[in-house]
Amino acid sequence: MIPIHLQVNKKIYFASDFHLGYPDFDTSLAREKKMLRWLDTIKADAQVIFLVGDVFDFWFEYKNAVPKGFVRLLGKLAELSDSGIEIILFTGNHDIWIFDYFTKEMGIKVYRDPQQYQLSYADASQQQHLYIAHGDGLGPGDNGYKVLKKIFENKLCQWAFGWLHPHVGIALAHWWSGSRKDPARQRRELVYKGEDEWLLNHARQVEKTAHHQFYIFGHRHLLLDMVVAPDSRYINLGEWCYDSPVSSYHYAVWNGTEMSIEKFSN
Repeated sequence: MIPIHLQVNKKIYFASDFHLGYPDFDTSLAREKKMLRWLDTIKADAQVIFLVGDVFDFWFEYKNAVPKGFVRLLGKLAELSDSGIEIILFTGNHDIWIFDYFTKEMGIKVYRDPQQYQLSYADASQQQHLYIAHGDGLGPGDNGYKVLKKIFENKLCQWAFGWLHPHVGIALAHWWSGSRKDPARQRRELVYKGEDEWLLNHARQVEKTAHHQFYIFGHRHLLLDMVVAPDSRYINLGEWCYDSPVSSYHYAVWNGTEMSIEKFSN
């Protein structure tokens, strides 16, 4: 497990699925500015900020170039990291091709797979265990995407895509991403499945072998807080991209004694 020693009066924040770049420049820019207002709001007491995947609707790091845009966010992340706030980023299914740019330029740790964290405090007898992942490709079902993810993660496929001119590669990626956001598809995917929520079932499988107080995911675009087992919760962070009155603009915060889910409305 990765250790985090939580300092007195400090907090840990979690948010996911901003999908910057979607669906157009102006809408994305407004969302990016909202994200910056949130980061400015929490920076005074944040010790760690987890961005749990799909920060971007598409991201691909070419050998000597990165996608155009998002300069406000990149500058803010660099500022926060330089000030001593630890920022941890999980890749999602839309920004799976984040490689080492964020680590080299901003000191941000980047993870592709689920990670387990052990929170400790001044009172050494207290500990919390967290299991964190974006959530894509986990749990039962969705076998088609699991095959597709293996292709996306294949080094040869990444190399081949990198040889496409950015005009072609980025346009192709945006077309593919947009094609998966038609209203009918969204209605099918954004349906609460109760006890059949696949990330809930994934958490319950993991819980059989190792206890975690919290399982924190993104990906589903639904705000969820469900019981995994006694003293164990599954939290899905919702999203910041669809302007939903139920699931949008939420984040989780751990203050050392409790995990709460809050909505950012500024």
